[in-house]
Amino acid sequence: MSFTTKVKEDILNQESHSKSELSAIIKMSGSLGLTSAGLTLSITSENAKIARHIYALLESIYGIDPEIKYHQKTNLKKNRVYTVFIEEEVNDILSDLQLADSFFGFETGIEPSILDNDDKGRDYLRGAFLSTGTVRNPESGKYQLEIFSVYQDHAVDLSKLMQKFMLDAKVIEHKNGAVTYLQKAEDIMDFLIVIGAMASKEAFEEVKVMRETRNDINRANNAETANIARTINASMKTINNIIKIMDTEGLDILPVELRQIAQIRVAHPDYSIQQIADSLETPLTKSGVNHRLRKINKIADDL
Repeated sequence: MSFTTKVKEDILNQESHSKSELSAIIKMSGSLGLTSAGLTLSITSENAKIARHIYALLESIYGIDPEIKYHQKTNLKKNRVYTVFIEEEVNDILSDLQLADSFFGFETGIEPSILDNDDKGRDYLRGAFLSTGTVRNPESGKYQLEIFSVYQDHAVDLSKLMQKFMLDAKVIEHKNGAVTYLQKAEDIMDFLIVIGAMASKEAFEEVKVMRETRNDINRANNAETANIARTINASMKTINNIIKIMDTEGLDILPVELRQIAQIRVAHPDYSIQQIADSLETPLTKSGVNHRLRKINKIADDL
């Protein structure tokens, strides 16, 4: 099951009888037809549970008994498209939800009464996500939540609605429409809270924390490995220079304080600078040991 499906099922588990949610679903997934008896309304979804949810909304809010149809996709045999079909009271429903103008192309944005009311806004976002929303699995490492709109005006209004809830929503033009999207993990989690998908928010956050913990461990391991590599490389360079001095002039040319460090370095190639400092008869800082090792390297380079 995809993460998007989990979020939508989380939404469907809520007890919802909201006109604003139904308004978003009809606006984004509905289409009008005309018969001799008048207008018909078809609301489509590829998710059977969402189709049943739409049926339940219409039944509870308007007391009507829609028909649920389905057909098989021609290009993907496993996918069915479900249609909630209404042929009664369509004019009344569109009028009550203030959707008539949007279907006839006069008003493509979101009704101001929804934009101005937080509760209606939450319900509308819930319906919008059920209709065309997707969210990338946080395990993928790239965070993205999108809602597709046919009209640019609607996508912009969706972004304004999200911004009311302090979400950094943006809009991008897309093939045949526009997409309102969130890219920050914190914004996506806050959006899930806004629409009431708390189980999904907790699952998202758990994955995010686990990913960040793994990344922190990997960075620490990489840093430690790099430090070890640098230490070994520096150690081998100094050891080779000490051997060069031994083979040409002998360690006796070195001052006593340098000779002692040279002998410890050759005897213990795996020692860190601190371990060399701790092995000296006279205490010395790491900076002091490094200074003397540089002197040894300089002497070897001059030979």
